Amino acid sequence: MKNVYLAADFGGGSGRVIAGWIEDGCLVMDEVHRFGNRQVRLGDHIFWDFPALFEDMKAGLKAAASKGYKVRSIGVDTWGVDFGLIDSDGQLLGNPVCYRDDRTAGLADEVFRSIDAKEHYGITGIQVMEINTLFQLYSMKGSAQLNAAKQLLFMPDLFSYFLTGVANNEYTIASTSELLDARKRDWSWETIRALGLPEHIFGEIVMPGCVRGKLRGDIAEDTGLGDVDVVAVGSHDTASAVVAVPASGDAPVAFLSSGTWSLLGVELPEPILSEEARIAEFTNEGGVGGKIRFLQNITGLWILQRLMAEWKERGEEVAYDEIVPAAAESCFSSIIPVADAAFMNPHSMEKAICDYCVATSQPVPQSKADFARCVFLSLAGKYRDAIAGLNALLPTPLERLHIIGGGSQNTLLNQLTADALGIPVWAGPVEATAMGNILVQAMAAGEVADVTELRDVVRRSVTPRIFEPNKSES
Repeated sequence: MKNVYLAADFGGGSGRVIAGWIEDGCLVMDEVHRFGNRQVRLGDHIFWDFPALFEDMKAGLKAAASKGYKVRSIGVDTWGVDFGLIDSDGQLLGNPVCYRDDRTAGLADEVFRSIDAKEHYGITGIQVMEINTLFQLYSMKGSAQLNAAKQLLFMPDLFSYFLTGVANNEYTIASTSELLDARKRDWSWETIRALGLPEHIFGEIVMPGCVRGKLRGDIAEDTGLGDVDVVAVGSHDTASAVVAVPASGDAPVAFLSSGTWSLLGVELPEPILSEEARIAEFTNEGGVGGKIRFLQNITGLWILQRLMAEWKERGEEVAYDEIVPAAAESCFSSIIPVADAAFMNPHSMEKAICDYCVATSQPVPQSKADFARCVFLSLAGKYRDAIAGLNALLPTPLERLHIIGGGSQNTLLNQLTADALGIPVWAGPVEATAMGNILVQAMAAGEVADVTELRDVVRRSVTPRIFEPNKSES
């Protein structure tokens, strides 16, 4: 019977339960269960189907038990900012609302009429985006649900709570809220009070590597796993991914977590809370080992995902491994501002791109390959601007970028990024989030000593693909 760690990894489109163990100094992983994740519009809002996701996760735990694995611990990671509210009876007060819901539209201007934007950034260090937890909670002020709430639990906290019965808030996911003090690594009570939010809903902050609790008796019996710890990992999926960057030495680790979102930044020991950082829209999120992930949140492959969904609805489905080579053959050169609100959640992404090209007197895409190349060129350009912004704030310029996550398989985007940045791009690991989740559990168990050894395991387990910049393009 093999001893394993289980990672429950939830993304915006799907979730997985992955078993992992260290063998001959390398990490071995086995995906035991995969399931879909969807947003559901009900009434006036867009929700996540939390009960279905929890049941899917339990099915993954059962699948691990049925394969004969002896599970040492479980760690949960998800996307950021979203949350559920628990009442005084320990029950969930409604399905969590999705960050793509429009309930926060226009609230930033209202909030910053009551608090000073510069002072606020100097405390939280978070890039202002209206999807952030701060604005979601502000939109709920005076609501029956918020009035009845006993505790706020971010998505990974919520999964862990219903696994263990123990309610707490993990540091890296809490840091996405815009309600944390970046220096103190604890709640910003000044911000919470200034916004009139109920203080009692903000719970104990726990760090990655802590045991959150043990499986509830009914879960232990139902899944067949028995008495198993649930460990706080880097429960923001990007925190788990970044700790699995195969870097070495003392130089700052520059990373691009590439997927639905692009999170591009550098790992630092302390936050950068300067006015220059605020104006450049950098954010200071928590990392494993008390580190700060100093980064920009950039709309990523979401734009292409939406295009592909539109094509599928029209009966014109195209596979990802077909559209990337086709885009490589295209000569299309129009650029869109990927972070613009026009591309956040339009009714038609195709129309939004065409409308922008017409409005800016650029050629309009004529084929699916043109649309895809437009997205890739635009993302690479945004990455170039982000790296330039980072270099302006760091003592020495960055010399390498590690691309991790699913987007690291996109060879065209990787090469365009290397060309735009003028520095080498190291692509991989693809499964960085699951690797980081599992290896933080191994660190909690004492099988891995620290983050340095954790990254040693990653380097032995994967071989990144290197993309050198084309000098004629950079």
